[in-house]
Amino acid sequence: MHPSSPILVTGAAGFIGHHVAARLLDDGCQVVGIDNLNDYYSVELKRDRLAQLEPREGFQFCRLDLGDRGALQQLLADRQCTHVVHMAAQAGVRYAAENPAAYVDSNLVGFASLLECCRQAGIAHLLFASSSSVYGADARSPFSESHPVDHPISLYAATKRSNELMAHSYSHLFRLPVTGVRFFTVYGPWGRPDMALWRFVEAILGEKPLQVYNEGRMTRDYTFVRDAAEAVVRLLDHSPAPVDAGDPAAATPSASATAPFRIYNVGNRRPISLLDLIRKLEQCIGKSAELQLMPMQPGDVPDTCANIDAIGEAVGFAPGTPIDEGLAEYVEWHLQYARRSR
Repeated sequence: MHPSSPILVTGAAGFIGHHVAARLLDDGCQVVGIDNLNDYYSVELKRDRLAQLEPREGFQFCRLDLGDRGALQQLLADRQCTHVVHMAAQAGVRYAAENPAAYVDSNLVGFASLLECCRQAGIAHLLFASSSSVYGADARSPFSESHPVDHPISLYAATKRSNELMAHSYSHLFRLPVTGVRFFTVYGPWGRPDMALWRFVEAILGEKPLQVYNEGRMTRDYTFVRDAAEAVVRLLDHSPAPVDAGDPAAATPSASATAPFRIYNVGNRRPISLLDLIRKLEQCIGKSAELQLMPMQPGDVPDTCANIDAIGEAVGFAPGTPIDEGLAEYVEWHLQYARRSR
């Protein structure tokens, strides 16, 4: 049962945030979306996502930066939000090496501001986006929430792991119910231009060399964006509790014995090799790709695969979109959107 009060969705003009807001509106929820509309990638794309949401009943948008703590406090008080879905972040593994300050400002300072505002507002449940990148170069597969995640190999991953630790401390100190979701390579319509699928499709369409890192010897657990949004919406109704307040030994790396805090993987559990993904895109587009084999990039990991038993047991989530179906829908959207926006 979703809350009757408005739900705050940060990053509502972003890729996953847009889909989460739409999914909540489908359920009849009131949604207050915020976004700072920064120019890391096309602001026009962000505004086009918002244009899908703004005509819908129950949606309100406010342009706001999470670092503006006073404005965020006032917004939560004025709209009387009781639940927060935090999807805003500075994204991208490789860009972190170029502009680390952006990750500190958004993912660390901005998240700290949000935590404090949630504490002061008495938020009933904060759900935030983490990332599969926190697993670093863990060679065990599939990645499980029970694995330690103490060795991130990109600044982006380090900020996401930091978010998890910061959130746990707030949950422990102030009894703030918090759920973190580790997304595994989310893809689908309205994706970002810096994401692999966008770049691959553009290269194939433009008959340009397609840069394939680690010479294609990588696998990814691609998760369709509507499946990811479904997981978020289900978890929002599933407020966490300490696993066993009387037994500190009951704690795990993803569940606390002292705090209403939990972390879940959100993935597809069916990884696909990079070269197989490109072949499927070629079939969808009807053109062949010219491959330019490149070395592994700093911060990348060779393989990802999600163990999603925990979220399945908690809320009955299971991904429902096969990779062929998801890629076909993405390519259809990309062709239509790119053609219209050029």
